[in-house]
Amino acid sequence: MLKAYTWLTFCVMVWGSNFVFGKILVRDFSPTLLTMLRLLFIVIFLVGLFLYKKQFKRVEKSDLLAIIFLGVIGIFINQWSFFVGLQTADPTTSALILATTPILTSILAAIFLKEKLTIHMLMGSIVAIIGIYFVVTKGNLSSLHIDKGLLWIVLTMMTFAIMIIMTRLLSNRIDPLTITLYSNVVGLIVSVPFAFLLDKPLRISTEISDWSFLIGTAVVVHGIATLIWNNNIRHVDASKASILSNLEPFVAMIVGLILLSKPITGAEILGSLFIVGGVVLSTYQRKKLKSAD
Repeated sequence: MLKAYTWLTFCVMVWGSNFVFGKILVRDFSPTLLTMLRLLFIVIFLVGLFLYKKQFKRVEKSDLLAIIFLGVIGIFINQWSFFVGLQTADPTTSALILATTPILTSILAAIFLKEKLTIHMLMGSIVAIIGIYFVVTKGNLSSLHIDKGLLWIVLTMMTFAIMIIMTRLLSNRIDPLTITLYSNVVGLIVSVPFAFLLDKPLRISTEISDWSFLIGTAVVVHGIATLIWNNNIRHVDASKASILSNLEPFVAMIVGLILLSKPITGAEILGSLFIVGGVVLSTYQRKKLKSAD
């Protein structure tokens, strides 16, 4: 049990750090090109994994449209909007906004999957929204200035929630690894023409260290960490693991302080407590209800 929690904590640290990693990468690579390159190395990693395990499986024609939709919305647009947003958005604030994904996912699940939406979920949503407002206004509630990059991060959060719903629907017929591979391949194919159409000017680093950082973070964040999480999540209580994943914004704060010398403000800490508290309240109550059912 301790070993499982140690590995899960490692995954949370990696995913929380990804906001700062992305902020660093968009300094040297234009966002759409960065999306294409990251997806390229993720696909190479996944293909290598499938060749090692010899688990290539065909996808039925009836599921191809859903896979394409998932690849375009949940993979390409999700990652592209993430890097576009991080050009100007604060990585800590971005992490806090993405921390509310479980709330939007639950609302979408209530609409498309007919899952129950409880009063506790609505209460948690209100608490989290208060926290976001507090962070965005930086504690000065009389003035509201929304960075354009944060709007792209909101789109990232929305596409991430859609990806979760689509994956949940497809997983009834297709194993998660196959879904991940084929959707990332679709995302990669779509990203190639857009890298040359949207990025003007096209920025690409010639430094080996920047390329090593790009490849390393792509493989570790979206490949290794995901596999470790999926392998260890079965050994712990799901509700406790979901609460653990809500620590990502705090990890982003600490890594931002270390790598970007970005100070942690009181408004960020207080807003984080509201956001994480609202998400935990919503998630905990929903899982409790499921257990009762």
